[in-house]
Amino acid sequence: MFYQNLAFPLTMNVENLSKKEVDQAVEEVLDSVGLIDKLKQMPSELSGGQRKRIGIARTLILKPEIVLFDEPTSGLDPITSTEIIELIKKVQQQFKTSSIIITHDLTCAKTTGNRIAMLYEGKFLKVGTFEEVFDTNDEQVKEFFNYNFIQ
Repeated sequence: MFYQNLAFPLTMNVENLSKKEVDQAVEEVLDSVGLIDKLKQMPSELSGGQRKRIGIARTLILKPEIVLFDEPTSGLDPITSTEIIELIKKVQQQFKTSSIIITHDLTCAKTTGNRIAMLYEGKFLKVGTFEEVFDTNDEQVKEFFNYNFIQ
């Protein structure tokens, strides 16, 4: 069961928690990512999207101020990607976290980000809102945008 996977960060980082407190924390984060009904399942029984949700839950269990997402929608179908994007927005509000999202998915960036930084060869090309970054004549930025949003 992935209960142990979720409880592990708590038991290793927070002293003097009772079993009941750990159980409550696990249930809270599972509920927040929409997987409370999967508590007794084995990790191998979860879909790719459910595994992404468990990863988010494992991070949230420690109540961080900042959450780092590394390609949160990679390898997912478009419907599941949309669900993960909506979950990121929900988590940002519910847990009052800031997020740093590394992504090539411009839909994810546009939907979840209020500030975008575009990197090219390790250097910042543009920083600003989505519109400020992609409303440009810079050919490198335009190529990336057009590749992701074929018009």
